[in-house]
Amino acid sequence: MTRDDRIALFLARNGCEPAGAEPVAQDASFRRYLRIRAPRPAILMDAPPPEDVRPFLRVAAHLSGLGLSVPAIIDSDETNGLVLEEDLGDDLFSVLLDRGHDPDPLLDAAVDALIVLQRAAPPAGLAAWDAAAMAATALGTLFDWWWPARFGAPAPQPARDDVAGALAQMLEPVAAAPESLVHRDWFAGNLLWLPRRSGAQRVGIIDFQGAALGHPAYDLVSLLQDARRDIPRASQQRALDRYLAARPELDPHAFRAAFAACAAQRHLRVACQWVRLARRDARPQYLAYGPRTWRRLEDALGQPAAETLARALDRWIPAAMRGNPPGLEQ
Repeated sequence: MTRDDRIALFLARNGCEPAGAEPVAQDASFRRYLRIRAPRPAILMDAPPPEDVRPFLRVAAHLSGLGLSVPAIIDSDETNGLVLEEDLGDDLFSVLLDRGHDPDPLLDAAVDALIVLQRAAPPAGLAAWDAAAMAATALGTLFDWWWPARFGAPAPQPARDDVAGALAQMLEPVAAAPESLVHRDWFAGNLLWLPRRSGAQRVGIIDFQGAALGHPAYDLVSLLQDARRDIPRASQQRALDRYLAARPELDPHAFRAAFAACAAQRHLRVACQWVRLARRDARPQYLAYGPRTWRRLEDALGQPAAETLARALDRWIPAAMRGNPPGLEQ
């Protein structure tokens, strides 16, 4: 049976037809999304194995139980990687921001929803997004993908060891903090504006299958220091202040240090991830975000909390060499 046949059977049991299905914009994963118009608006997630829809379904149930706006699940076929879900529309924060929408109301709502998500006890079975996992992913994209593309040879072991030690030291504030559920991509492309709803429900949340246990600052970094678009610094500061004001149980100084460490790790990982997407996955269009991501990294490295990583990178990769490797198509 072909993939199209499986999809047709799955849709038929829900009274839907594949004819007329329209592709929905997607990001860097191998999942595909189709909009179904009849008998009611819905989104089909097509995630063929080895993709696994079970984490998505588990986290969807958890977030829905918190009263947050996630797509309601209409039907699912876990074995074949198919999910039919509620259609929350097209008003992604990314679309609105790129059209010049005032960022502050959107960020306010995103911060409020994030606080609801983080204050609740996380569901069982989440993977760790701790200091070790964060360091490993950054080291992987840097040394396995960016370095050979930039220098044409494998990275020397002393460089790997030096940067690994610096990341471990920088991420100590992350390791010391209480963990919460982290979305891991809580940014404008995964949030939808639902202004007819109230409170934290004004934010529709998607693409959460990679949720894990980690430091609460990580998702705030994803939101405020987006690699794909610029958010005014005043709006970033306003949102960070709003978050800390709503969470007086957190030590502001420790949180800001962890925020800076998470920012340096994320920007290093993502700047080099664009290279992986270009070389391994034949998606060179993502290199267009490289210059902004490297600038984000330079800003983060200027913070005291990231000093150890800044010194290690200076020893092996001069600032002038940091950027998309020459010769990669964009």
